[in-house]
Amino acid sequence: MPTLKDYRQFEGLHWATGYITNALAYQGITAPHTGKPYSEAMIMGINGGICAGYFSFHYEGYDPQVELLTYYPFNENLKAVYDRLNIPTDIRQTDNPTKATANIVSALARGVPALVWADMFTLSYTVDRPYADAQMVTPVLVFSHEGGRVLIADRARAPLEVTAANLLAAQQVVKKAKHRVMTLGAPDAARLPEAVTAGIRATLAIMTEAPHFAPQAASSFGFAGLQRWADELVDVRTKHGWARRFPRGTALYNVLKSSYRSLELYFTGGSGARHTFAAFLDEAADVLNRPALRAAAELYRVTASQWRQLADAHLPGDVPLLAETRALMRREYDLFIEQGSASSDERRAIAVQLAQVRAQAAAGFPLDDAAACALRENLRDRILALRAAEMHALEALRSAIA
Repeated sequence: MPTLKDYRQFEGLHWATGYITNALAYQGITAPHTGKPYSEAMIMGINGGICAGYFSFHYEGYDPQVELLTYYPFNENLKAVYDRLNIPTDIRQTDNPTKATANIVSALARGVPALVWADMFTLSYTVDRPYADAQMVTPVLVFSHEGGRVLIADRARAPLEVTAANLLAAQQVVKKAKHRVMTLGAPDAARLPEAVTAGIRATLAIMTEAPHFAPQAASSFGFAGLQRWADELVDVRTKHGWARRFPRGTALYNVLKSSYRSLELYFTGGSGARHTFAAFLDEAADVLNRPALRAAAELYRVTASQWRQLADAHLPGDVPLLAETRALMRREYDLFIEQGSASSDERRAIAVQLAQVRAQAAAGFPLDDAAACALRENLRDRILALRAAEMHALEALRSAIA
């Protein structure tokens, strides 16, 4: 039957690591150092762990956006995890929609999860779209496909339901991933120590060097990216500074909102994903027999609190309109995580409320020039303090793995 028996695996929450965490767990595959399913922290750490990335966009006709990366930059294939753990993959892709559905049903009939590439913004359970034509194609785990009804595990601790027609539409958004379906085999447990070490070294590299996949973007990543972010916040002279690029009103409102979303509500677990990375380092200490990694983990738990405070400072509680924005965004996110599709109506109502708050910000932004300047300076100070703490944590990590 095209439904997996007793599917209950919803612990993987990040769009790039959750599906593999859940797929391996359902298949009963366990990690050698715990005897339990591979944790999402372990999958995240092996693929590269954490980073810091700062990007700002302001295209004509669109709201300005700031995107802040805290997870190591992933593509939808998790290539590093597959390579480092030698995970077998069976990928099937076709131009024929009927065959595409048959590939999903065939995987389920064999008793394995079907990992299906789909645009998250086309899937009917997604109500938060950062801009009108946003696209983001990632694998989602399909565990039932019967009678025109599809059940999915994707970024929530509860099942998500769509129609077969909606899933098919989401599969067709991006040509290179059209109708792609994958199943996974078991990792090579003997390669775990080597894989863990490679993941830690990837974190060290992306925080301190030009990224190998985008050397031209060196100033946007790692400690350089944090410094650039801090500098642009208080730059009042050039076109790159926030004062000129994102003036008071909807421009500043939208970048404060998108910054908060990137840091806290992008399925990284919040807090700059540093709590997740600390959990990985605790496991790595056992895998590699390097107790010093636990000390590094504690330092990242300290920076996790700083990341959370920095996120909240973008939408401070003492400015009612900004505080309302944060509360609504957090409510929508928490509803999705905990209730999945069952919360769709309430989340759509929240989206309407957020649109109304944005209109209020356009009509009368709650901060004057001096207050807006003070907010940007406060963010700058927090980023510089965070940068110093992250440098200290990274040196402890470097020493622990040397």
